[in-house]
Amino acid sequence: MTAGALPLLLAAYACGSFPSAYLAGRALKGIDLRRVGSGNLGTTNVYRELGAAPAAVVLLLDAAKGAVPSLAFPRLLVPTDDATVAMWWAFGFGFAAIIGHAKPVFLLWKGGGKGVATAAGVFFAVTPTAATFALGAFLLVVSATRYVSLASMIAAATLPVAELLLGAPMPAVAASVAVALLVVVSHRGNLQRLMAGTERRLGRPGSASS
Repeated sequence: MTAGALPLLLAAYACGSFPSAYLAGRALKGIDLRRVGSGNLGTTNVYRELGAAPAAVVLLLDAAKGAVPSLAFPRLLVPTDDATVAMWWAFGFGFAAIIGHAKPVFLLWKGGGKGVATAAGVFFAVTPTAATFALGAFLLVVSATRYVSLASMIAAATLPVAELLLGAPMPAVAASVAVALLVVVSHRGNLQRLMAGTERRLGRPGSASS
């Protein structure tokens, strides 16, 4: 491993572990979002339990947890003219942040989110054009179905296709495939509910249909 990489990977993991949704629940309503709603520390549960404005703030913070390590940390590790190596490290730090989001050390590894917003931050930082295609797919599916989980999985599946069509370098293609698999696996419970017709749709905060 490149000298200095381990501390930066740990820093990226710590960055991803920052519990944005948990702190929002505690600060605004004195609740633990791991124990209400879906029990997930992600934007959708924040929206349902706290409202649109807190959800928007949490979304941006969760995306930043992936974007900042991906953008900043490779510059501390590799020469700026070694673009391929830098990209590998950008995604490596991004994945460390995603793991931190899913298993946050600051919450003693209990709870966490599914990593979609943090992964989006990583890809918007490193390959923004492909990430924009994935975001478009997400918005289309949410608008048509109001299923955030389905939209997340389709957006994740769109990402490697977009990377390939855009002729992205191998690090981007490999990372996008890994993220697509990770998102689908983390949504396996949602997938079962979608197939059973019991998955909750996105509605107004606090509404029965949300």
